[in-house]
Amino acid sequence: MTQRTDSERPVVFEARGLTRVYHMGEVAIHALRGVDLDLYAGELVVMLGASGSGKSTLLNILGGLDAPTEGTIRYRGELLGDGGERELTRFRREHVGFVFQFYNMIPSLTALENVAVVTDIAREPMAPIEALRLVGLEDRADHFPSQLSGGEQQRVAIARAVAKRPAVLMCDEPTGALDSKTGIRVLEVIEQVNREIGTTTVVITHNAVIARMADRVVRLRDGRIDAIDHNAERAEPASLSW
Repeated sequence: MTQRTDSERPVVFEARGLTRVYHMGEVAIHALRGVDLDLYAGELVVMLGASGSGKSTLLNILGGLDAPTEGTIRYRGELLGDGGERELTRFRREHVGFVFQFYNMIPSLTALENVAVVTDIAREPMAPIEALRLVGLEDRADHFPSQLSGGEQQRVAIARAVAKRPAVLMCDEPTGALDSKTGIRVLEVIEQVNREIGTTTVVITHNAVIARMADRVVRLRDGRIDAIDHNAERAEPASLSW
C-alpha cells in the first residue's frame, strides 16, 4: 500500500519543545523532555515505546486532554491552548476523536445510542447508523454492550469517535485488551477510516508489529523521540500477527 511523502501533505500539528513534568509530593516525574514533532494531514502514525516512554502523555497533549509544562503546539497554524480550558474543550469536540484501550461504552445504551451520544453534540456528524456501517456493525445497532464481544465494543468506540467527522483520530493502545485476531480486525477498521475519510490517525502501542501498518513510526524512549522511521509501504493489517 503506497502513500504520499510528507512534503506533499499539509502540516496539521507542529509541536516544539514539549515537556511535561508531574509532581508527586517532592518528586518531579519528567514524562516528556523536549519533544519536537510534526504530524501531516491524512497520515497514519504509530507511536511506539515501552511503558513510561511518554507516548500516552504526548498523545494526550496533542489531543487537548493535557497541557505541556513547557513548549508549544500549533494546530493548522494556530497556537493551541492559549484560550485555556474552554478553547481546548472546543478543539476536542470539533476536531479530535479518541479511541482508548477500554471501550467506555455506556452499559444502558445500545450501540446506536452510544454513537448518538457524540453525534448529538457534533456540528456536522454522520448519522449514527452510517458510522456503525463504516465499522461493519450496522446489524448490531440495537445490541447493548453486554451483548457485544470486546472487539465489537471497540469497533463501536471507533464508530463513536469518527461519527463527528474528526480531522484527527487518536488511538491509545486500541488493541491492548484484545486477542491477536480481534485486534487485527480493529486495526483494519482504523486503517479503513484513515484511508477512506482521510483522518490524520495516531496509534500508540508497545507492540512493534503494529508499526508496519504506519506511514511513519515515532519511537519514544524516556520522554524523548528516539527515532522516526518511514515505511516504504504500509502493511495491510491482515498481514500482521503477534
